[in-house]
Amino acid sequence: MSFSGMVDLHCHYLPAVDDGVRTAAEGVALCQALRQLGYSTVIATPHIRSGMFENRKPGLVQTFEVFSQLAAAESGMPTLGLGAEHFCDDVFVDLFERGETLPYPGGHAALVEFPPERIPLKIEERFFRMNVRGVRPVVAHPERYAPVFRSSEPVAALVDHGALLLLDIMSLTGHYGRKAERAAGRLLEDGLYYAACSDSHKPADAEIVAQGIDRLVELLGTDDARELLVDHPCKILEGTVED
Repeated sequence: MSFSGMVDLHCHYLPAVDDGVRTAAEGVALCQALRQLGYSTVIATPHIRSGMFENRKPGLVQTFEVFSQLAAAESGMPTLGLGAEHFCDDVFVDLFERGETLPYPGGHAALVEFPPERIPLKIEERFFRMNVRGVRPVVAHPERYAPVFRSSEPVAALVDHGALLLLDIMSLTGHYGRKAERAAGRLLEDGLYYAACSDSHKPADAEIVAQGIDRLVELLGTDDARELLVDHPCKILEGTVED
C-alpha cells in the first residue's frame, strides 16, 4: 500500500558526500523510485559528522544546487529539499550556535542523530536551547539506539522536552536486525513516533521502504499510518507542530 503526498524527511540522495548514493545517476534513480511509491517531497539529509563525514553547510548547499539542476531535466521526480543529519556532539552545538547547521526547509526543525550505543549526556539541555531558538529537534531512527532496545523511557523523556521521534520505516522489516525491529514496534505501541521516513541510501532501498509502509499500515491502520507519512512531516516543515 502507498499514500499520495508522502513527505520523506530523511534520505541520502546527494551523490558522493556520505554513505548514500555514489553518483548523480543513482541519486536520480533513488528519487524516482521514491516518487513511484507516492513520495511527493523528499528532503536530502546528508551526514554532518566530524571525523567521518566532514560536510559543512556551504559545500552541501552547492552540491544540492548542482544536483537539483540535473534533476530538473529528469521526469518522475519529487519536489526536492535540503537538510542534514547532524551528529549530536560538541561540534554540532558550535555549528548550531553559529548558524551553520542545515535545518529542514523553512528552518522550523532540524534532524539529529545519536551514537548507536548511548543517548548523549545533557541532551535535554541542548534540545532546550534549540527549542528556544525556534528549531524543533527531530531524532533520527531512535529504535536503532542500544538503550532503546530495552526500554522506551530514554526517548520518551526527550519527547517530554519537545523532541520529535522519526521512525526509519525500514526498521519495521528487520532491515537493521531484530532488536531495532522490536524497539520500533514498541515505540509505535507507545505512541511516541511523530513521523516516519525512508532513510534511503540507494535505489534498491525503495523496495524495502515499500515493505515497511505495508507493515506500518498493518500495525497502525490506514489513518494513523497516513499521519506519520503525510500529515505530520508536513507539519514539521510548516512549523505547525502542536505542543
